Amino acid sequence: MTQPDLVIFDCDGVLVDSEVIAARVEAELLTEAGYEISGEELSEVYAGLTFKDIMLRIEEQSQIPFQASLIGRAEELVDRRLQAEVRIVEGAREAVAAVSGKRCICSNSKPERLDIMLTKTMLLPLFKESVFSSCGKEVMKPKPAPDVFLHAAASMEADPANTFVIEDSVHGIAGAKAAGMRVIGFTGAAHSYPGHADVLTEAGAETVIRRWADFRSVLLALSEWSDA
Repeated sequence: MTQPDLVIFDCDGVLVDSEVIAARVEAELLTEAGYEISGEELSEVYAGLTFKDIMLRIEEQSQIPFQASLIGRAEELVDRRLQAEVRIVEGAREAVAAVSGKRCICSNSKPERLDIMLTKTMLLPLFKESVFSSCGKEVMKPKPAPDVFLHAAASMEADPANTFVIEDSVHGIAGAKAAGMRVIGFTGAAHSYPGHADVLTEAGAETVIRRWADFRSVLLALSEWSDA
């Protein structure tokens, strides 16, 4: 078997069931500000984006101006809810531990939020210092830009072409593909919706799994195959 240089996990909606929590809070704030949207709709269309980018896209589409202070309110409310409610996705701990080689997290969440979620779910020890945020000290564009993925690969001395990424969103997949990496889609979190797997496949995922129990066998199979 060809051993991957690196396996990269997204965090929100992949390792921790946080997307549904954040989407509900952000949807409530956007609705109060004049743009009616449900948490489910927000997850389906904008999963993987920062709240700032979600606001900018909605402003452009709807011509409804939002106050910049909405970003701070969302950050505070989401962090509070995550601290109280976030849970690990079933099977995630075992799936991460099954990766014998290099592994890391690449996320659009800010470092402080990642620390809250990974500490509460007791996943942090499995990654140690290998947690990369597009909102970290390094200047990076968030997903769907490839910056955080390329930064992680360089930091961990991995070849992007021999790196696998597990993502639950179109925007995350776009970033990973732009970085020259291979992608496995994941639809096992609470925010998943009918047709989610098809959407991720169309975005470029080589295959899609719904259960972490299937991850090891899928990774082994894909590692034996390459475009070459």
